[in-house]
Amino acid sequence: MDIFSYETLQIIWFVLWGLLWAVYFVLDGFDLGVGTLLPVLGKTDYDRRVMFNATGPFWDGNEVWLITAGGVTFAAFPKAYAVLFSSLYAPLLLLLFALIFRAVSFEFRNKIDSPRWRNVWDTMQFVGSFVPALLLGVAFANLFQGIPIDANGVYHGSLLGLLNVYGLAGGLLFVAMFCMHGAIWLAVRTEKGELHDRAIGAAKNAWAATLGLAVVFLMATGYYTNLYANYHALPVLWLFPLLAVVMLLAARFFIAGGAHWLAFAASALFILCITFFGVFGMFPALVPSNMDPAFSVTMAQAASSFKTLQIMLVVTLMFIPLVIIYQAWVYTVFSFKLTREEIMKEHAY
Repeated sequence: MDIFSYETLQIIWFVLWGLLWAVYFVLDGFDLGVGTLLPVLGKTDYDRRVMFNATGPFWDGNEVWLITAGGVTFAAFPKAYAVLFSSLYAPLLLLLFALIFRAVSFEFRNKIDSPRWRNVWDTMQFVGSFVPALLLGVAFANLFQGIPIDANGVYHGSLLGLLNVYGLAGGLLFVAMFCMHGAIWLAVRTEKGELHDRAIGAAKNAWAATLGLAVVFLMATGYYTNLYANYHALPVLWLFPLLAVVMLLAARFFIAGGAHWLAFAASALFILCITFFGVFGMFPALVPSNMDPAFSVTMAQAASSFKTLQIMLVVTLMFIPLVIIYQAWVYTVFSFKLTREEIMKEHAY
């Protein structure tokens, strides 16, 4: 006897799809933020080494969630995957190369004792962090407002077309949001000192930028998209943007009070709620069309077979907890403050 109907399984996977992207933004968001802040906060080579080591043990595990989110899109909603990856081929390719260069920068920076060599990889770390943050925001903002696909899922736009006002607003919001998240994480991992103080200052500035850009983005959402239709139809959904506001204010309160772990948790919940704000606004569309709403790729159209969704749900419930347990262990092991002694060890980045 089947526990869930086919329609219920589709909804479950739609929510899981949104959740996996949200988890990726929360986890990889802080190390993308630290990398973006590298030229601003890394005044000396030692400061930059601290920043590399603040994210070094975590970044590759965090990007597992990007692979998981992409894998779920492919397995649960193959038609949406095909349309997305053909329509957004150019920005996704740029994202991939940026992440590759960023990954290499962690391993290559200290291979040669040369300031010029290290500067090259510091630049790669910055570019490989800023570009993905911007592109992810641009991509999701364009999804929220719809992309030009026809009834056959064929894309009729261009890369420059994605850099529209609303798309850029989403990109800037993601950059500011990740910088805030990353600065708080850097404050968590550093001892009191100049870099620690600069991280707190950057967190406050990025918080102000995030607040301003979030207000602009939410207002622009009402003008450029139809996301609010679901919220008017089901008012309980307003809890997500409301909770996002509360968490953003809480993050600033905890930053001021020196409760950096609580500030990080509040920032994480803010990112989670912002992501679900867009995902639930899109429902049931996975790839909305701005040429004609009838051309949108919906959850029902894109879903895999009933049996596939069933098997995937069982596998997910078995293995995702193992990934969470492993990552929790990693975060526990590396939860200590970074000291000069730790940075000077041979295994440090």
